[in-house]
Amino acid sequence: MNGFAAVLALFGVFWTQTSALDTFVLREPGNAYVTGTMTIHSEEHLVEVHVRSGVYSSDTVFDYLRGYIATRLFSRNACFIMKINKEYIPELHEIGRLAFERKTMKRVYSPKNVWVQFQSGHSTLGDFKDWLLYGKPIEQLCTGLPLYQLAKSQPPMNVHSCASAGIPSILGINICEKLHEAES
Repeated sequence: MNGFAAVLALFGVFWTQTSALDTFVLREPGNAYVTGTMTIHSEEHLVEVHVRSGVYSSDTVFDYLRGYIATRLFSRNACFIMKINKEYIPELHEIGRLAFERKTMKRVYSPKNVWVQFQSGHSTLGDFKDWLLYGKPIEQLCTGLPLYQLAKSQPPMNVHSCASAGIPSILGINICEKLHEAES
């Protein structure tokens, strides 16, 4: 029986070393009301983020295999999708490194923010070809919700109408509605 326990223990050591699943609990510095969990599925090239902040809660999927990010904002009951651009979205291994540093050294904080905007009234409901493009994890997150395409932008003059998502203390995604300019 001792041999079986040794094999089981050895298997457990190897399993934890080769496991491709890492989960981190992250908080916004100075804000006790915002907490998030981030799970990295290395083998699937996928990151799932769940942010809990009352009415401003969100779930986000970073699908590095397909090259898309989808964020479900609970306050707007909608999904926002954008293409991963390596100029402003950290790579999978970089997100994992930052999360590990944040977990082990409480004072590490990355103030990286991405500003994106969407056009209200220009949503679609996902169909078969959308889910082929975006993949199963994004389909599971966004099915039945209006889908909005996001485009990178600069911070607007009035940021109060923007919603925050992303990964607490690592990458903030600020989603703002594109305002129509008044015609003269």
